[in-house]
Amino acid sequence: MVERRIGLIMHGVTGRMGYNQHLVRSILAIRDQGGVTLANGDRLVPDIIIVGRDADKISRIAQRHNIARWSTDLDAALANPDDHIFFDAGTTLMRASLIEKAIDAGKAVYCEKPISDDLDVAVALARKAKASGVKHGVVQDKLFLPGLMKLKLLRDSGFFGKILSVRGEFGYWVFEGDWQPAQRPSWNYRKADGGGIILDMLCHWRYVLDNLFGEVKAVSCLGATHIPERVDEKGQRYKADTDDAAYATFELEGGVIAQINSSWTTRVRRDDLVTFHVDGTHGSAVAGLQKCWSQHRVNTPKPVWNPDIPQPIDFFASWEEVPNNWPVDNGFKTQWEMFLRHVAEDAPWEFGLDAGAKGVQLAALGLQSWAERRWLDVPALDI
Repeated sequence: MVERRIGLIMHGVTGRMGYNQHLVRSILAIRDQGGVTLANGDRLVPDIIIVGRDADKISRIAQRHNIARWSTDLDAALANPDDHIFFDAGTTLMRASLIEKAIDAGKAVYCEKPISDDLDVAVALARKAKASGVKHGVVQDKLFLPGLMKLKLLRDSGFFGKILSVRGEFGYWVFEGDWQPAQRPSWNYRKADGGGIILDMLCHWRYVLDNLFGEVKAVSCLGATHIPERVDEKGQRYKADTDDAAYATFELEGGVIAQINSSWTTRVRRDDLVTFHVDGTHGSAVAGLQKCWSQHRVNTPKPVWNPDIPQPIDFFASWEEVPNNWPVDNGFKTQWEMFLRHVAEDAPWEFGLDAGAKGVQLAALGLQSWAERRWLDVPALDI
């Protein structure tokens, strides 16, 4: 066994997602476990440099986690031939220009989504990556959630028969910031800063629907700004001028109908912060982040409508939990390991910047549908 180094530039790790999911729970966890095992038995170990504008924040993170290299000079980091991958989890509005700069520097690129708030920019970026020959990827984390992996297992086994419909519920109450601090950053609620739940979440729903239930063919979306004023991190009131909830319906390949509500203004009374209910001719399933329950047609009760008596059927009793028959790691970490193998040994990979552009496309069409109050087709992208 040989230990191989791979240089990794990480930008945007001072934010919640970049720090928790990508730096600490993914790359540092991979480093601390001794790297990723390659097909030939070698161990690929990431050597990290973290980059950001705030020297104090970056240096404190480096010291806290025993990271030898940090910098505020991104151009210098990109110029270092010993670093092979550039990763970005910064703000949406900065992302496309940073990724383009990294591609020009010959780096493999991996990034959070959305890859841009503009479809033309996203498509151009995907085309540039393809033409340059660099390896590229976009985070598609929800495909690696245990609950959704169990849905895929049920689908692949034929459990559902013909899938008829999918109903998704995502969201929770994000505090306004006055009497309790908000648990999401204030830029999420400002249009000029790239905020809005449609831009954020429809990028997720695109890859979830495409990969699990059928390619998205059409969309109808209604957005809303339910809370027009919030309080920011400094205690200052500001106008929340972009959508904090979205109510979307999708037509999928094969006639499947999907409905997904996304909201930062809802109080949770369901199994998890996100749930997907899938109905098929032979069976149904409900999945959250970790768990999944199924009901086959032979276990389906036969209710009769009678509003004059208490409901005699316990509708939860006839559902069975899908067991954890395989070990599941953090989803972000799992996808990171796949991308590292893709860069190091050309292992299979299917989540490039073209997938990121498809997410931006659906978000853009969702916003257009809301503005024009109509259904819109989702055409194939030419990348």
